[in-house]
Amino acid sequence: MPTEKVSFMGGAGHMLSAKIDSPDGDVHSWVLFAHGFSIGKDLKPIRTISKTLVEEGFGMLRFDFTGLGESAGDFSETNFSTNVADLLACARYLEEYKTAPSVLIGHSFGGTAALKAADEIENCKAVATIGSPCDTTHIVHQFADQLEEIEIEGKAQVMLAGRPFIIREQFLDDVANHDIAAEIADLDCALMIFHSPQDKVVGIQNASHIYTKARHPKSFVSLDGADHLLLKNPADAEYVARVLAAWATRYI
Repeated sequence: MPTEKVSFMGGAGHMLSAKIDSPDGDVHSWVLFAHGFSIGKDLKPIRTISKTLVEEGFGMLRFDFTGLGESAGDFSETNFSTNVADLLACARYLEEYKTAPSVLIGHSFGGTAALKAADEIENCKAVATIGSPCDTTHIVHQFADQLEEIEIEGKAQVMLAGRPFIIREQFLDDVANHDIAAEIADLDCALMIFHSPQDKVVGIQNASHIYTKARHPKSFVSLDGADHLLLKNPADAEYVARVLAAWATRYI
């Protein structure tokens, strides 16, 4: 799988680090992948999804949000709005140097950002979420016991995915300012929802809310037995990609 490492200006004014994976021959269409909160583009399941999609003839751009992985910037200064801006910056980069993405995939909080950004990407025909919250405030549950400290001190160090991060009050203000239910209801492209009934980070009820709010065409695939990060069983990530490839070709 040929991989090209690239960098470009993100929505928050910092350089984003990205990798472009593509087949040796012609590219069927381009996919843009948004990783989950505090994770990164090189998580093994994301690499598996990318490799599998490339085998199916897709090209994919995966990137690190501002302040994460190899991207520049301060994570504590980012929020949901900057994530969406980064996604749009990635779409513009693909449009300029390859072809505008026709498929958006988002894992967890990245899927919520994809739901918000999709209608602003003209060429987008299909969106897939993997274990994604139905609203932006869900993420606050991960550090609920430190909300008072954030409100009093203006910031707090929290543990996310086993690593320390600074969360500032501006993050809380931003996530409270988005109506994702309205964005889902207005979504003007096909939607695929992947979610595990056993997801202990983002409950399966989130998938139900997204599905109920969305218009057709919409589909749901149960990732029975999978964990939130798709790390427990490597076959789960490959399954997501194979199903996604077959589904997306119907709309591209």
